[in-house]
Amino acid sequence: MSNKNVNENYKEGGLGLFEKYLTIWVALCIVVGVLIGVYLPQIPQTLDKFTYAQVSIPVAILIWLMIYPMMLKIDFSAIKDAAKQKKGLIVTCGTNWLIKPFTMYAIAYFFLIIVFKNIIPADLAKEYLAGAVLLGAAPCTAMVFVWSHLTKGNPAYTLVQVAVNDLILLIAFAPIVAFLLGVTNVAVPMDTLLLSVVLFVIIPFVAGYLSRTMIIKKKGLDYFENVFLAKFNGITIVGLLLTLVILFAFQGQKIIDNPVHIALIAIPLTIQTFFIFFLAYGWCKVWKLPHNVAAPAGMIGASNFFELAVAVAISLFGLNSGAALATVVGVLVEVPVMLALVAIANNTKHWFTK
Repeated sequence: MSNKNVNENYKEGGLGLFEKYLTIWVALCIVVGVLIGVYLPQIPQTLDKFTYAQVSIPVAILIWLMIYPMMLKIDFSAIKDAAKQKKGLIVTCGTNWLIKPFTMYAIAYFFLIIVFKNIIPADLAKEYLAGAVLLGAAPCTAMVFVWSHLTKGNPAYTLVQVAVNDLILLIAFAPIVAFLLGVTNVAVPMDTLLLSVVLFVIIPFVAGYLSRTMIIKKKGLDYFENVFLAKFNGITIVGLLLTLVILFAFQGQKIIDNPVHIALIAIPLTIQTFFIFFLAYGWCKVWKLPHNVAAPAGMIGASNFFELAVAVAISLFGLNSGAALATVVGVLVEVPVMLALVAIANNTKHWFTK
């Protein structure tokens, strides 16, 4: 994965060494996380106690710190303008709700049920398929802000598209999952959804809005844009790396215990992620949308609301089910794969209008 253009987002006062060798640091964080999970299990066990409605509070804090700098860049008038960009919202909603769940089912079925039929037992493969479908029907709420930030996406548009998708999720998630999986007792875990929206959308937005308003009022726009914002240049990368360590520490033992199945599950999930990104990204290019709309439009479809997927998998199939494991694999592959897509988006910026 090329990090040249990812690094450009932090060329002013960034982390330098971390940015230059970001791929290496990501790999090291994954290894460190797994080792912690296997040899120092008391650490993830302690952190896991701070979980509510399938949302890890330590991870939530890190994500919040990554989202806050992006929210600082949003002003209220920009949100109104972003809501008027109907083509971008059509791409986002069309990709996420009319295409993504069904292509996830098709791709996961092809690999897990057909290609790997001699490796994965049939009953277990069906559970893995269910977990993949749950991921495919849940577009991202939190980390999409980070991916948008890394591609210099329009922050106001990203906020609007997340809000719209969360509203659609309330109506469409359960029927789509029920249809694809042939089950009738699918319910949206409202505690997980509401907590995620509050933690990852409302709180950082309010904090960003109040900070922006107060600082500009006291010290002016020039200070805010050139001094205050620069203080947050490295937080996103640090937050990403620490998040990777924690996520892989949580699942370190599972990775060691099920390396083959985890690798096999990751194949269709990765293919689906790239496919959906390029579908939405290419759609935006055809419609001549600017890059700062195209990048987040592709990112929200490619990434998943994994807290929701994990919660539903556990409620439907049980904590130790194959479906729950598949949703966990979705968590593990997301950051490395999405960083690759960030690099691709930054390297293809010249494809789009200004």
